[in-house]
Amino acid sequence: MQIAIIHEPDEDILIIRPFGQDAGPANQEMFKGEKGELWWYSSKELWVGLGKTPKLPAITKIFRSVFFKRKDRWPSHITLDARGRDAAWVGNAVNGIVLGGYDLQLYKTEPKAVSEFFKSGILSILADEGSEVKLSAENALKTALVQMRMMDLMNAPSNYKKPATLAEWARKSGAENGYSVEILEKSQLEEQGMHALLAVNKGSDEPPVMIVSEYKPQHYTQTVALVGKGVTFDTGGISIKPSANMHLMKSDMGGAAAVLGTVELAAQLKLPVRIIGVIPSTENSVDGSAMKPGDVIGSYAGKTIEVIDTDAEGRLILADGLNYAVKQYQPDVLIDLATLTGSIIQTLGYEAAGLFTPNDNLAAALTEAADETGERLWRLPVWDEYKEEVSSDIADVKNYHGKPLAGAIVAAKFLEVFTDGHQAWAHLDIAGTAFGDTEFAPGRAGTAYGVRLLIAYLTKLGG
Repeated sequence: MQIAIIHEPDEDILIIRPFGQDAGPANQEMFKGEKGELWWYSSKELWVGLGKTPKLPAITKIFRSVFFKRKDRWPSHITLDARGRDAAWVGNAVNGIVLGGYDLQLYKTEPKAVSEFFKSGILSILADEGSEVKLSAENALKTALVQMRMMDLMNAPSNYKKPATLAEWARKSGAENGYSVEILEKSQLEEQGMHALLAVNKGSDEPPVMIVSEYKPQHYTQTVALVGKGVTFDTGGISIKPSANMHLMKSDMGGAAAVLGTVELAAQLKLPVRIIGVIPSTENSVDGSAMKPGDVIGSYAGKTIEVIDTDAEGRLILADGLNYAVKQYQPDVLIDLATLTGSIIQTLGYEAAGLFTPNDNLAAALTEAADETGERLWRLPVWDEYKEEVSSDIADVKNYHGKPLAGAIVAAKFLEVFTDGHQAWAHLDIAGTAFGDTEFAPGRAGTAYGVRLLIAYLTKLGG
């Protein structure tokens, strides 16, 4: 898709005119301007209802829904009437329009047609201003394209998505976008003592990897390490999951997807922040060699871990990833993202991710970015009163407390042990937001949650 900024409407092509309840067209009783409402004023003009003074993130959702509903029937050239709107509004609208063309039909032999508009068409923005609006629109296009690449990864089944697949994706992205990528293979993980990651991998035929990406701009003052959980399929191991909905466990690499997408997009946008992406990746499978409940394993940090539940594997591989990021790169900010616990879904549903950090300033900055993008966060405590829940009789820590309470908080306290007391660490539990009910699929599908949130945070951090 191409983006063009124009100052005079072209009446020969379809014009999308957005209206709110408080600013709708005069004398049109048939059109109320309610959120998501559509009305064809003529064959060349479609009015889209925005509702009454919607927040910016809602603009993205409205346009995504509108364009997805007709994604096979749009003309190749469309004009969006954005007069009176600022650059941020235009960016949100463009992001939604492009996402509305997402095509989930990854492996269909006879896929339904999708309009060429989303591939090679032109989106003209009828705007009062020029350069700032154009930059916002172009960045929104880049963001949406990266988000859709992440959605493809999330929606791919495990036989098409192995740890080596994520590694190859990162290599290719790094070569195309100008950042470095190092892949630690199984032999290197053994040499470095990544015992927790290796223990989770014991039941799988697919070897594990640690993906380490580095985007390093010419000028920067801050280094941010992003650590993403990359379990490409999670059976639960010996503590096996129920068969119902286990097929959804192809999505257990939502944290890895957020990190991959953020590093790629940051390089494309040339953000003035050094970003380290660390992704420990493996399957959690079952065979005679698989890690067992009660086992005591090691870790990159040198701490021993009693494994109470093999289905609490994400925190094990993140333990190695977090400690590696801290020791090797000494980042100013350390953030991990993971589809980690069902407990966070019980707490927040599918509307927000859990935010865990003892750092008030970091919590405020991430929450501001979440509110700005609509990728919402809700802060939960990481008080030291919860530390006893990961205390083990025979090892330094245990990976699960076995109680039907505070599950997401206890998982965060476990991770904190492996941050070496980092003063600006945050854990985002995205189990309910990375893979959910969307208009793109009759069931649940990838959302690319975290990419816009992190980019908004990093943009402000870079100043």
